[in-house]
Amino acid sequence: MDLFTEINRTKILEDLFRAYYDARKNKRDTINVLIFEKDFEANLFELCDEILERRYTPKPNICFVVERPVKREVFAADFRDRIIHHFIYNYISPILERRFINDSYSCRKGKGIHYGVKRADGFVRKCSLNYTRDCYILKLDIRGYFMSMNKHILYRKIREDLVQKAAECDFDLPLVIYLLEKTIFNDPTVACRRKGKKTDWVNIPKSKSLFHISRDCGLPIGNLTSQLFGNVYMNAFDNYVKHELNVKYYGRYVDDMIFVHEDKEYLKTVLTKAKEFLWEDARLEIHPNKIYLQHYTKGVGFIGAFIKPRRIYISDRTKGNFYEMIRIQNKIVENEPTHEQIKDFVAKMNSYLGLTRHYATYNLRRKMVFEVLSPAWWKYVYLDGRVEKFVIKQAVKAAEIKRVLGKNN
Repeated sequence: MDLFTEINRTKILEDLFRAYYDARKNKRDTINVLIFEKDFEANLFELCDEILERRYTPKPNICFVVERPVKREVFAADFRDRIIHHFIYNYISPILERRFINDSYSCRKGKGIHYGVKRADGFVRKCSLNYTRDCYILKLDIRGYFMSMNKHILYRKIREDLVQKAAECDFDLPLVIYLLEKTIFNDPTVACRRKGKKTDWVNIPKSKSLFHISRDCGLPIGNLTSQLFGNVYMNAFDNYVKHELNVKYYGRYVDDMIFVHEDKEYLKTVLTKAKEFLWEDARLEIHPNKIYLQHYTKGVGFIGAFIKPRRIYISDRTKGNFYEMIRIQNKIVENEPTHEQIKDFVAKMNSYLGLTRHYATYNLRRKMVFEVLSPAWWKYVYLDGRVEKFVIKQAVKAAEIKRVLGKNN
């Protein structure tokens, strides 16, 4: 082995260790992680050899269905593959980040849902000159965004972006492109393990299931890389809207898009041109039943909030989903919940609490937690902060770790 190869292998190992620590954050008590961690150093050395020798192959996924906020199919990658996802992300995200517009909000440091809602509220206020003149809001979304993403188009877009910025890449670019290809073109339905009942898939349209769509399309919802790829896939459109259509007040969260302009007719023109560009560039279609064009005084629902002049509400749909999720969790705790069910409860509750606490919802959160939620859950969790975050009790975590390690010895 020559000196350059050895130096490169050392750097790859260091970066794999970093990706490993990133991947295990908040997931150290999952069975997948615990099994990997029993001999994590040897496992990481083996993973390093696999990718350097171009022998890496993703392992089978676990597939399940979630009911909220909408019923959808989720694929969970094996832990070692999640390490590779973080490995890829840590390398390419800083390069791609510089190509994104400011008003692309999803899964980006310092942005997210709350930032997107505040920006959209600011768009309306500025465009209407603080609510003193007319302006209009156009809201669109894509029909089956993640299911419609063409893998070949996605791979070409990312590869071209990285090759163009090769001088800025302080990593092994051919290796990363190899891993991108392996990740993007991996079919998660092959040999996957379905978690739950077959009836869970009832009422999921075939157009929203990776089991039924074209093998050239569709990304698994839930992977870190899929979230980044969702920003890349429509980045050309974002720049087209901002710099060619000259829509100053435009923002996007995944496939939810909002446009604000003083001229209603111009927004109709934007809609026509957006349809054309999205199809030609990315083979995407705007959902025909989700086109909203109204005067700003009518308000607009955007990523879980309802924006009206001078005030922002949590949308009725979000409140209804919050209530329904707690109702389902209350049924689960009637029997002794598994550790996976407890983790799922904490994740779901914290997701809603994290979303709602940015707005004037303290009374709503107190009602949900202390009136709607079953008291039986307090045996397993406690509340941290002012109705802000649930945490699994340490004794519950310790019991699960002991059980899993005993089972695998």
